[in-house]
Amino acid sequence: MSDKNIDTGSEMNSNEVRVSGIEEKNVPSSAFTLVRQENGIAHLVMDVVGDTMNTLKAEFAEQVADVLVEIKNDSSITGVVLYSGKQDSFVAGADINMINDCKTKEEVVALSRQGQRIFSQLEQLNVPVVAAIHGACLGGGLELAMACHARICSDSVKTALGLPEVQLGLLPGSGGTQRLPKLVGVQKALDMMLTGKQLRAKQALKAGLVNDVVPNSILIATAEKMALAGNFKQTTTFKSSLINKFLEGTSVGRGVVYKQAKKSVLSKTKGNYPAPVKIINCVKTGMEQSSAKGYQIEAEYFAELAMSDVSAQLRNLFFATTDMKKEQGVAGVMPEKITKAGVLGGGLMGGGIAFVTATKANIPARIKDIDHQGIRHAIKYSYDLLNKKVKRRFIRQSEMQKQLSMITGCIDYSGFKDVDIVVEAVFENLALKQNMVVEVEQQAKTSTIFASNTSSLPINKIAAKAARPENIIGLHYFSPVDKMPLVEIIPHESTSDKTISTTVAFAKKQGKTPIVVKDKAGFYVNRILAPYMNEAAILLLSGEPIDKLDKALVNFGFPVGPMQLLDEVGIDVGAKIGPILQADLGERFAAPSAFDKLLDDGRLGKKANKGFYLYGKHVKKGFMQGLKQKGKQVDESIYTLLNIKPAGTLSSDEIAKRCTYMMLNEAARCVDEGIVRNARDGDIGAIFGIGFPPFLGGPLRYIDNIGAQPLVAQLTQWATQHGERYTPCEALVAMAENGSSYY
Repeated sequence: MSDKNIDTGSEMNSNEVRVSGIEEKNVPSSAFTLVRQENGIAHLVMDVVGDTMNTLKAEFAEQVADVLVEIKNDSSITGVVLYSGKQDSFVAGADINMINDCKTKEEVVALSRQGQRIFSQLEQLNVPVVAAIHGACLGGGLELAMACHARICSDSVKTALGLPEVQLGLLPGSGGTQRLPKLVGVQKALDMMLTGKQLRAKQALKAGLVNDVVPNSILIATAEKMALAGNFKQTTTFKSSLINKFLEGTSVGRGVVYKQAKKSVLSKTKGNYPAPVKIINCVKTGMEQSSAKGYQIEAEYFAELAMSDVSAQLRNLFFATTDMKKEQGVAGVMPEKITKAGVLGGGLMGGGIAFVTATKANIPARIKDIDHQGIRHAIKYSYDLLNKKVKRRFIRQSEMQKQLSMITGCIDYSGFKDVDIVVEAVFENLALKQNMVVEVEQQAKTSTIFASNTSSLPINKIAAKAARPENIIGLHYFSPVDKMPLVEIIPHESTSDKTISTTVAFAKKQGKTPIVVKDKAGFYVNRILAPYMNEAAILLLSGEPIDKLDKALVNFGFPVGPMQLLDEVGIDVGAKIGPILQADLGERFAAPSAFDKLLDDGRLGKKANKGFYLYGKHVKKGFMQGLKQKGKQVDESIYTLLNIKPAGTLSSDEIAKRCTYMMLNEAARCVDEGIVRNARDGDIGAIFGIGFPPFLGGPLRYIDNIGAQPLVAQLTQWATQHGERYTPCEALVAMAENGSSYY
């Protein structure tokens, strides 16, 4: 079948009569069971044996074909309801290992065509087939559901429908690019497939993707009634305004949609990801030529993408994060259960930590701040985020109130006696953090974990005055906490294994991807980021324009350029971290002294409306009053301040390589020093923490791709030309000499 996964849905009714053709053939391992009902409806139940979720596998093709033949040959069956035997998921997608098992493009084409053929046979059954969807219905699962004659889903918050293949560098390969536009319209279909976004039940109903939404308790019964009735009302797929009639109902209008979609994705992907453009072409071919041609192109493009390096790297990332979810902090050491958490500090970080603790981990969070204003700000932070979800109909008002009620605040330590973990998110001041440790040890249980959200201070120093240093650990979040997936977990030499495992489990419950790193200056993410940022600053001082630097790195694949990133994070924050790294790790971390002038000039970045770019009232108008300038505007006065003449002699490729190779060199050092446990963690940390281009697989996979020998040769050449900061580390030199690699 295609590359996705499937889940179906509810418990068996008591009146089901099991006379499955599959069971009669004595194949207990089959994922598909046909259960006839007395009313003429047959339940087709998908339940992959031994798996917690349904995923589509290549070997299911024969099983499905057998069931379809059985349905065709049984005149007593007047309708079919397809659902999942798993409790809270329909079909999560296809087993991605199917692609990895293919050695040639032709094998992938055959895989895709097989999925298309099976789903087409389902679609062509002469009795009504209704998909009853509860839980995740993604990828191949949604392609399966779309091949049914109607779809009904539960109103559960667990129900989500989407085609997320683009996130793996792929496209829906079992008919998804052809069926979805016919159900929801070209614009909505492209929006879903190009972003991989998932629709909740009511959104799916509004879009026309499902025919009805009901409580899960009556899902199967309602699906049976629908199958018995046989007349499926289809909801409106798009607004009937004149502009939508033109865009959806005419080839000229759809041409405008395709053109704008392609322009938009190229602007965002910079051409680094081929899947979005191929998705647009598949939809265009099916809509403007024929479905047969559309299916053919879909299979061919699916195969091309599956064999591409971009998809291979994105699939590697998927497998790596999946493996990490199964791991504990310390192998064999089970975590303690966290039932209540404390947060010190009601700022942006504290508010964000409380939010993910209450809403994702479902653990009550108690915020302590020095005044009531801080508590109000922290709770408002959560209110604003939840209110957006209510307005977008992701959650109900009652659910919002329930989640908000789990966040409380105080200006003393009341309510901290029974917390299991305290996450500290106060200012980067060592004495203050040490004092927080002492106070928490006095106010909380002897087993309470103290986790510091420091971005730079060594954890062993924070624990220096602790009575119970085994409970002290670093838990470094990235801003904004509700969006950034990574956390660094930093044990110091006295941290207990139990504390490590418990903190890792806590971070996972918050929806985070944790990596355990060594307690050394900068930990991992900031340490590999610093040389990259410093190199960009050096290039700026040599005359490369600000916008040219940023554009070069964005085109390379980073989400934002280094100068804009410094504005976003805060130039003052960067200035604090630099000296700590320099003191512990050496002169290669020394930031250009000229940057002191930025702080003297009050240039703290975006938060002060003053940095490398113009913000707020400082933004200049165009040559016509009110004309909006395209993109961010560089603050030209910074060149005068730093005594720079922005000429720019380097190519964009040279700029990107010089900055990125500094990061690669430091990442290799970190693996060699055991700062991260392995190359996999180093790659995930860089991708999820600082946006290293995912399609390159992470800095360590990128080193393998370049080859240690060419990388060392290039760094050595630059060291001769531009200074010893480029000197390749011993680990890279050794790899170049013995021809080894990370993977």
